[in-house]
Amino acid sequence: MLGSVLKKVALVLLVVVVYQNWGKIERVFNPSQMVSEQTRANARVVLYATEWCGYCKQTRRFLDQKGIPYREFDIEKDAEARKAYEALGGGGIPFVDVNGTLIRKYDPEAILAALK
Repeated sequence: MLGSVLKKVALVLLVVVVYQNWGKIERVFNPSQMVSEQTRANARVVLYATEWCGYCKQTRRFLDQKGIPYREFDIEKDAEARKAYEALGGGGIPFVDVNGTLIRKYDPEAILAALK
């Protein structure tokens, strides 16, 4: 009885870990969708987000999947980040600054276009 409960708990934990790290896992199995090394080296990407935002999670996952380095600031936990977010015009989350191009929603195509 206890063994089956432990197996179920282990399976649930495994599913959660895989879900949270899907971008990294997918990069291993599908490297052809990666952004070029040159593009990644020149990328200046800043993500203004919150912990609870679903679209912020999608943006993180997308950036991870593409191997795009980024800096993230939680605008609810970091007062300086909140000021920077507001100085840029804010207006919702996720808010992504890609090489100076401001993207005010989850928009993978806009992120890729701004990287070029």
